[in-house]
Amino acid sequence: MRPLLAGLSAALAFSATAADSPPTNTPPPADPHAGHAASGIKKELIEGITQADFLKVGDKPNSVKVTLVSAFTQDNYGMNFNGYSKGKATYTIPKGWTVDVTFINPSPVPHSVIVVEKEMVRKFQMGQPAFAGASVPNPAVGMALKKAAFSFVPDEAGDYVFACGFPAHAVNGHWLALKISEGAKVPTLKLGEAEPVEAK
Repeated sequence: MRPLLAGLSAALAFSATAADSPPTNTPPPADPHAGHAASGIKKELIEGITQADFLKVGDKPNSVKVTLVSAFTQDNYGMNFNGYSKGKATYTIPKGWTVDVTFINPSPVPHSVIVVEKEMVRKFQMGQPAFAGASVPNPAVGMALKKAAFSFVPDEAGDYVFACGFPAHAVNGHWLALKISEGAKVPTLKLGEAEPVEAK
């Protein structure tokens, strides 16, 4: 019995030491859906969609159309919008404009989109949208192999995000930056390191 107790004591001591040590290069919490990006994609839902569709001038004055596709590429294990994650694409929209969003999830894994303040991406759950109507229905539940649409009018300037509302997805990088600007005259979209492009 003594060798067994000694081995157990050593294991517990090692665990305590490991717990006290600061993590190095620790990845974000693993998402149970990681690795789904290339499997089960319903391609007909996104057929023909290009970068030109990500941001367009709306049908009415002072309105803009935004298209957000989850799992558009394998970036960030499919937890991306339009192939970008972790805020590496930025939408800038004038305050008071109507934003018409089309959300498409061609993946069998549930995703959603909700507009929240930027600091919310550090949280496990997103809570309520920052503006009235600024999410798909039931963003915490998500949807799979479907599309949805919603509209909102941002009435306060600041730094926001388009985030996936499914628990743990935003904290794992499933979000894009959204700047609501007091001074912008036209909506723009900046993809990665490229220069911002105006809506057409």
